[in-house]
Amino acid sequence: MSTDTTTVTTDETIRYTADVVLLAAGHVLLIERGWDPFKGSWALPGGHVDRGETSLAAGSRELEEETGISVPAADLRQVGAYDAPGRDPRGRYVSVAYTATLPELVEPTAGDDATAARWWPLAALPDLAFDHALIVAEAVKR
Repeated sequence: MSTDTTTVTTDETIRYTADVVLLAAGHVLLIERGWDPFKGSWALPGGHVDRGETSLAAGSRELEEETGISVPAADLRQVGAYDAPGRDPRGRYVSVAYTATLPELVEPTAGDDATAARWWPLAALPDLAFDHALIVAEAVKR
């Protein structure tokens, strides 16, 4: 008989997302958020993982939807999982971040919930939404 008294609480919904750090020529690709939270702020391309989808597939899909740049899921490498409580003001979000490096800058086209997409020099990044500055820093170290 088990003496484990651990209980599972059901009062917190955990949401699952994927983000992509796309690098090229000393730059990182960022999107300007069109929705709250952080509307108008710069962030990594990314979003919710759809039902039946892996975070890897979601990262590839979200990158293309928000920037028009296609990177196959097989070319993305995992940076890590980000799950700090409070990282998203909407509630509890767990994001798996991926990275890829292109041989040269490719012109992005903003789409979906991104109002703009552009390459930023790694040495001159704007303030980033969520914990995306940490994710970029960890991706660049790899």
